[in-house]
Amino acid sequence: MEKNKFNNARAFRFNESISYSDGGIVSMRVLEKSAGNVSLFAFDEGQKLSEHTAPFDAMIQVTEGEAEIVIGGLVNHLAEGQTIIMPANIPHSVKAITRFKMVLTMIKA
Repeated sequence: MEKNKFNNARAFRFNESISYSDGGIVSMRVLEKSAGNVSLFAFDEGQKLSEHTAPFDAMIQVTEGEAEIVIGGLVNHLAEGQTIIMPANIPHSVKAITRFKMVLTMIKA
């Protein structure tokens, strides 16, 4: 089933749409379609997603703060306004250097 978690044709700001949780990671689906999805994440400082793989290409856009994104063993330091593509089936991890927010776009088809 395809669904959109936000109202169509209404402006919003990613950073105002999700809040931090002390000591945690918060995620929220913005858009969900059969071809892929868009999600918001808010990481408290030091929080991380351990190394894993995904069968689809994905793109991270940092909208606030700083993060360390490791893709295939290559360490990338991203700050607000930067974007990186994580290729399908390549191990990757995400760690919050400071509190940070990101938009994750996953393309399935």
